[in-house]
Amino acid sequence: MAGLSFDVLRVGKKYRLTNFGEQHDFEIERILLHDFKAKDLHTLERFLLKDLIKYGKGPDFEIRELESDAG
Repeated sequence: MAGLSFDVLRVGKKYRLTNFGEQHDFEIERILLHDFKAKDLHTLERFLLKDLIKYGKGPDFEIRELESDAG
């Protein structure tokens, strides 16, 4: 497994999670006790991060920070 761990995810930052061949781009909105509340960057749907990995972590599991738009 490569990429970031859940320990370094921060509110307001944007990330891409790859798992079982699917990619999800999201922004962390809130850190909960044992989870994260996130917002999909494309559909604006809100969800818990654990919902993206509830079926396990695939061999391609990876979390990467997306580049910021500011610059």
